[in-house]
Amino acid sequence: MTDTAPAAPPARGSALAGIKVLDIATLFAGPLAATLLADFGADVTKVEHPKGDPVRSHGASKDGVGLWWKMLSRNKKAVTLYLGSPEGQDIFRRMVADTDVVIENFRPGTLERWGLGYEALAEINPRLVLARVTGFGQIGPYAKRPGFGTLAEAMSGFAAITGQPDGPPTLPPFGLADGVSALTAAFGIMTALHARERTGRGQVLDLAIIEPMITLLGPQAITYDQLGQLQPRTGNRSVNNAPRNTYRTKDGSWVAVSTSAQSIAERVMRLVGRPEYVDEPWFASGAERARHADELDAAVGSWIADRTRSEVVEAFEEAQAAVAPIYDMSDIFEDPQFQALDTITEVEDEELGTIRFQNVPFRLSDTPGAVRWPGPRKGRDTAEVLGRYGVGAEELTALAERGVV
Repeated sequence: MTDTAPAAPPARGSALAGIKVLDIATLFAGPLAATLLADFGADVTKVEHPKGDPVRSHGASKDGVGLWWKMLSRNKKAVTLYLGSPEGQDIFRRMVADTDVVIENFRPGTLERWGLGYEALAEINPRLVLARVTGFGQIGPYAKRPGFGTLAEAMSGFAAITGQPDGPPTLPPFGLADGVSALTAAFGIMTALHARERTGRGQVLDLAIIEPMITLLGPQAITYDQLGQLQPRTGNRSVNNAPRNTYRTKDGSWVAVSTSAQSIAERVMRLVGRPEYVDEPWFASGAERARHADELDAAVGSWIADRTRSEVVEAFEEAQAAVAPIYDMSDIFEDPQFQALDTITEVEDEELGTIRFQNVPFRLSDTPGAVRWPGPRKGRDTAEVLGRYGVGAEELTALAERGVV
């Protein structure tokens, strides 16, 4: 239990102004879905265990302050409440009566055990949308297994096709499945809210993290169904076109080249001084070019190896061919395109001062989103928010002594 939040800039004209969200999820897809809604003006309250959300201590920190939390919990109000206690459940029910969306990722059956399943919550608020984001969904033989994004990356078919041909399946070094699931969950929530405008009723969104990753694999399911073919690991190459790879430059940097369009493939080969390949019968097909990847890579790679990264990018740009330097985060911070987009934005934080992290992921011309404040201190808004539901200072103190807030 701490003091209330400082005044934040108003979210005037925000696309989701008036939508109230309770984020009771952890690690990471559910909370990020709530962040995306908060970015565009939804009133999001992060409800965490009084001991603190695990993201607060996950990953890097500065002066004891978790940095991941600052990004993931931006634009949210921070409330501590133990939902496993009868007092916490009673307060939560009061909050649900005035809420549009609840986002949770407990193992299936947990909310029901607490008397907070959808049927019980819908009796309080029939317009409620309950977004349930779990590893394997609410039904099926794996439903109650612990689920994380890594498992989804493994089971979705993603890891099986990622990595070098002679190497092991490769997992991404970041929360890819969680991020994709967060975007999908935010879309699902907005779909349910739109449907509510017609029906007057809320509903349950059941999102299994293993599924959005499969959607990203494109035609692989139908290709297996119709042809019995499985996509192999091809490293940075593609089975659909070539040249497509990463290439090292003279100054030790790396660039990526893509030739998904036939016209781009022709421009690349002319640029690197090998126009004769364009006249080969097999060059007219992306799949056939992929079968000649060794010779195409050799031609492109040797040309790039004789030039610096800036020389390569400038030449490709002049030829209207597709290339991109391979960046780390320091490059992103300095790149003029990202600066023009304000992709990495600057915001003032009550604990760390001026900090920079990712901005909202897209721009709306009339109702733009914004980072209004970073992830707040634990329990910063408990008194303010719970005060709306009849929890006064004396009761709050008693609840804090019992570990409920």
